[in-house]
This record gives sequence, C-alpha cells and structure tokens, in this order.
Amino acid sequence: METITLGQNGPSVTPLCIGTWAWGDKLFWNYGDRYGPEQLQEAFTAALEAGVTFFDTAEIYGMGKSEKFLGQFLQQTQQPVQIATKFGPVPWRFTAQSVSDALTESLKRLQLDRIALYQVHWPFAFFLSQETLMNALADEVKRGRIATVGVSNYSAEQMRDAHQILAARGVPLAVNQVRYSLLTRQVESKGIIATARELGVTILAYSPLAQGLLTGKYSIDSTETPTGARKVDPRFNKEGLQKIAPVISLLRKFGEKYDRTPAQVALNWLIAQGNVIPIAGVKTAEQVRQNAGALGWRLSDDEIGELEQVSRPWL
Repeated sequence: METITLGQNGPSVTPLCIGTWAWGDKLFWNYGDRYGPEQLQEAFTAALEAGVTFFDTAEIYGMGKSEKFLGQFLQQTQQPVQIATKFGPVPWRFTAQSVSDALTESLKRLQLDRIALYQVHWPFAFFLSQETLMNALADEVKRGRIATVGVSNYSAEQMRDAHQILAARGVPLAVNQVRYSLLTRQVESKGIIATARELGVTILAYSPLAQGLLTGKYSIDSTETPTGARKVDPRFNKEGLQKIAPVISLLRKFGEKYDRTPAQVALNWLIAQGNVIPIAGVKTAEQVRQNAGALGWRLSDDEIGELEQVSRPWL
C-alpha cells in the first residue's frame, strides 16, 4: 500500500486513518448499545488485515477508554501501527508540565513509550499560551516521546503561528486535523488547505463522510431514519437531503463505474486532493472493510473536477 509522510519528515502512514471517537463513548455514540469490546477488537483486526495501520484517538474519547482499547489491542499484534492522539488545552492546564503529564497518562493508557503524532485538540489559548504549549510539545519531540506535533481545528493564521513557534525549535508542524468533506469545504475557502500546502503540513480530514450523509444511506426516498445527533441536524431533514441530492447522484454514478459505494468514492476524492488523509470513524469490522474500499484505485482528473463543481455550494 502507498503511504503518506506526516508533514515534512514525520512517520509514513497509510492514506486512510481509522477514527476511534466511538470506542467507549456513550454520550455521542451509545457505546454498549449494539457494539462493545468484541466488535472493536474485530474492527482493529480488520483494519490491519486491510493494510490500514494508522489510528486516531484522543484522551477525551470515552474519557480515556478509546486509548485503553487501542493499548490492549496493540499488545496482540507484532505489526507496526501508528497512533495519533490529542491533548485538550482545558482551563486547569496552564503550564508546560501539564502538557507533559497529559502525554504521560495517554502513553500509559496506550501502553506505549512513543507515539507517531500528538495533536492539540482545539486552539484554546486563554490559560495556556501557544508559546508555552508549542515549546512543551517541542520538548517532548526532543525527549523522544512523540515523533511529530499536530494541531486540530486551527485556522490558517493559528496554524502559521504554531508553525513559527515550533520552527524556532527546529521542529516542523506536521498536521492540522480539520473537518473536511465534499459537504464541508470551508477549509478551502478559509485558506487552511492552501496554508497547509505552503507550510508542508498534512491535513487529517475528520467527518469525511459528513456524519454519514455521503454514504447515500439517507435520502428523501430512504426509509432510514436519522438517530442521535442526526435527528436535530438540519442537513438530515427533507430540505437538507434535497440540497445534497446532486452530490449523492454523482457519487452513485462514479461508484457504479468503479464498482464502489458512494462513501468509497467520497473518501477517494479527499485522498486525491493530495496530502489529505481522511479519518473514517468505525465501530465494526464491516465498516472498516467498507472504508478500506476507498484505497487501491483513483478517480480520474475529470471526475475529481466534476465532484469539485457539484460540491461548490459547500465551499
């Protein structure tokens, strides 16, 4: 399988990342209802069998449960696996030591001495300045506990500031993790994608299927009823689904041509942007296999352009 380097000189990872927000999370994902540890173990194994060895988690996912699950599953394989996790700059953390302590706890749960990528979950800099935060992360790179530094949900300007502080320490900013899909392209219009290219920063795209809208499962004619947070999301009501119909129609058309699902085509479009790695959230082995179907083939330049055109309302 082809690989992508994180940032300018970070670890090589697969062009698809497995998202583990749902691993242990009851609040958003109803962990324990229809899926549990057994399904997550099967999902982890299915990812490795498909050649996808890059996983994204965070200390806050399931209040540490997601990291613990990954830690347990990692003990059962000899295969090299790259793990990314995230630090939350919350109010009670206002020193460099608090960053180091949070990393120590994440590493314990993951049962690792070092991780491929450590990210700042969101750009909250009221109590902990970017200088303190980025310098603390640079210290951890020097200590060898993290291979690369990333941020998440940073604007173009915030990303540039973080890059500059790290560069003064000889540490590149490797990643900005942002919401990005055919139905959420604001990162392009806000200059985040262009700035990332300029700085040599890799984009990790979360919600690459727009909470399931791009799977084609939800449509005006579908009997599938939105549940959970989707019930109050206007994108899932009749007007919202009518608006996205042209995008879904084109995904289906290309899917038929390549014998792929709309979701696989949508993920392939993101990968085709270059230096973009979609994070596909999973709970089951079947979802892993479905997402892995986005790999090993490529939309033509004309098809990429057609999808770009039809999704322009979401720029």
